Formats: sequence, structure tokens, C-alpha cells
Amino acid sequence: MSTTNKFSFVNPNKVPFFYGYIVLFIGTIGVWASIPGQTVGVSVFTDPVKDALGLTRNQFSNAYMIGTFMSSFFVARAGVLFDKYGARYVAFFAAIFLAISLLLASVSVSISEFFKTLFNNTSWIIPFSVISLLFFMIRFSGQGVLTMASRNMIMIWFDKNRGKVNALSSVAVSLGFSSSPILLNRLIDDHGWQLSWQLIAICLLIFSFFILQFYRNNPEDFNMIPDGSKIIEDKVKIKKVEHQFTLKEAKETRAFWVFGLTLAFNSFFITGFTFHIVSIFANHDYSKSEAISIFLPISIIAISVGTLFNILSDYVRQKILLYLMLFSGLLATVGLLLLGNSIRIYLLVIGLGGMGGMFSVINAVSWPRYYGRLHLGAITGKIMSFLVIASAIAPSLFSYSYTTLGSYSYISYLNIIFLITLIIASIKAKNPQ
Repeated sequence: MSTTNKFSFVNPNKVPFFYGYIVLFIGTIGVWASIPGQTVGVSVFTDPVKDALGLTRNQFSNAYMIGTFMSSFFVARAGVLFDKYGARYVAFFAAIFLAISLLLASVSVSISEFFKTLFNNTSWIIPFSVISLLFFMIRFSGQGVLTMASRNMIMIWFDKNRGKVNALSSVAVSLGFSSSPILLNRLIDDHGWQLSWQLIAICLLIFSFFILQFYRNNPEDFNMIPDGSKIIEDKVKIKKVEHQFTLKEAKETRAFWVFGLTLAFNSFFITGFTFHIVSIFANHDYSKSEAISIFLPISIIAISVGTLFNILSDYVRQKILLYLMLFSGLLATVGLLLLGNSIRIYLLVIGLGGMGGMFSVINAVSWPRYYGRLHLGAITGKIMSFLVIASAIAPSLFSYSYTTLGSYSYISYLNIIFLITLIIASIKAKNPQ
């Protein structure tokens, strides 16, 4: 226990209640802390940063795609490190790395000018390369590692109540993510994009101290069991899954790919839609304020759906939740394809809200239930790489669909084909336990 509690003043065994609830609280804040590395946090900085760097929207979208795509190759490795060293150290270094990345991003214009002078070249390739590398650092540490470590830690501390606990965390995360664009936009308006990133970086450095103090890897490290502070004794039988799957074994099951690709679709659709939401709605004669306003009802639906089905996930089969998420994806895709009047907007809003709510359930609860806790980092790290790749290519595919083919509708056609394929494949996707 001395090793697992190193550098901390907090002893979980001396807390008067189950320490898992502290893990729930601090882990949820850890997911909040990843917002600067999420699309919802980056998109607010898009216009001022691209203008400062002298990049076009397509160039900036491509830089985002390249940086995010590069990060996907390292996220799976971070999952292995999670299994080896635990959430505490992985999240600690992820928060510091994200802070450093934001500090460098805040001076990206100066870095670009330095290299322009050094190479005596004023080409757009230099700022493009600089921001691509910075996007890699931001997306890897924020969207990838910090999110994975914080969410997995919460799931490891609970078993029977995993769905109920995830309901609480998901509500808080949804509220934080939905309100973050407004708060970040206000921060940029008041202090500019450079100082805003610097202030966020300082907050992350402070939070890294709290990670060391309160993050803990496993209840067993402190002679506890998931769901309660009951001390482990020989006569106590702890319920375990039948088999602790390795990543290799998990990849041999159909459920791994069907669930993973369904989650990746959500990441693809949400990222591409959010990145170009103003342009998408402008093509149907909606104003910017009208476009942004749909996030509120989407959040309300996502929170309601997520809360309900997180609780129900403790009692129902995960496959039912999968079908609900795929159906929500179809609603959202059809809503985008037929966007033009209020009824079709309702389809889009309901679909996005339902898909977002189900994502919070499946992405957290399914993996430990299907494959166990022992190799959870490696498995969820691989799944996170799917999500990162999907979010990497989405902005550019949405952008080229419009700029080259003249409409966002072609993305919807592609999405419908993909979803129907997943629905057919999911028929034989079973719980490997």
C-alpha cells in the first residue's frame, strides 16, 4: 500500500466511507479536464487560431485530421501503460503533457514565424506543420489518455453498481461538455485565444497535483472490493468474471468490433457535425445562433437517455443498448440528410441526443462487463484509437463533401450504408462471457 499511496497525503483506508465515491468525483473532474483536447474544446479556437496562422478552413481541418490521426497510433500503447502502472501515474503525466501542449499552442504563431525565418520560407506548409504537431500532442493527451484513464478508473472501483455510478458521472460530464463552448468562448472574448490556452494550462498543472493525491488504481490495493469498503477476508468470495480477456483474445470476438465501430461512428458523426455545424445549417438558411441553439436540446436528451440506460445497464443485456444506439444513429443521419424543416431538425436532435446518451453507457460499461478488468487499459486503449481515427478523418470528409461535391448529403449516404452493415453484423455479436 505504501507504493500505491506514494506522494499522497490521502489514505483511502482512513476515509469514513467507501473511497470509490471519491474516485467517482475526482475521475469525473478528470474527464472534464480533457475538454481542451476534445473537439468541443478545440472547435471554439478554430477561427481565431487559423486566422492568426494564415491557414484556410480546409488546411486547418486537415491539420486537425493529421494530428488526431497520428495520436491514434499511440493511444493503444497508453492503454497498455494503464494496465501496467495504473490510472494514477498515467493520468498525472497526461495532464502535464496536455498543459505543456496548450502552452506551446498558445505561442504557435511565434513558433511558425521562427521557422519561417530559419528556413527563409513563408509557405503555409510551416504553420500547417506546426499546428498539426500541436494537435497531435493535444489530442493524444486530452481526448485519448486523460479521458481513458479517468473513465477506466471509475469503472474499476465499481462492479454491480457500475451502471448507476456511470449515470452520475455521465450527467456531470454531459453538463460540463455542453456548457464548455460557452465558457471557453467567453474566456477567448475576454482574454484572447493565446492567454486563454495559457490559463487552461495552469489549471491543468494544478489539477495534476490533485491527481496524485486522489487518483487510485484498484480497490484491491487497499484491501477493498469493488462497490464497497468491505475488507477482503478468506471467507469472502468476490464475484469475478469467468475470463479475463487479453486484447488479442478480445479482438477475436465479433462483439469487440461491432461495439467498437459503433462507438467510432458516434465519434465520426459528432466530430464532423460539430466542426462544420454553422456551415451545415447555413446551407438551409439557418443563422449561426439557430445552429448553436440545438446543442441545448441535444444535451437534455443525451443526459436523460444516458441516465436512464446507465441505470438499466445493470439489469439488461448490452446488446439491447447497442441496437438503441444504432437506431439513434440512423435517426440522426436521416435528419441531417433531410435537414430543411423543423420536423427533420427534430429527427437530427433526437438522434444525436439518443446516440450521445447511449455512447456514455456503452463506452464505459460494456468493456469491463464483456472482457473483465485485468486488461481493461489495453482493450479500451485500442477502442479509443478507433474513436480517435474516426474523429480525425471526420472534419476533412465533411469539408470535402461540401467543397468538392457541393453538399453534406453525401456523408449521410455513406453513414447509412455503414450503419446498416453494423446492424447486420451485430445480429451474431454475443457477450463473450
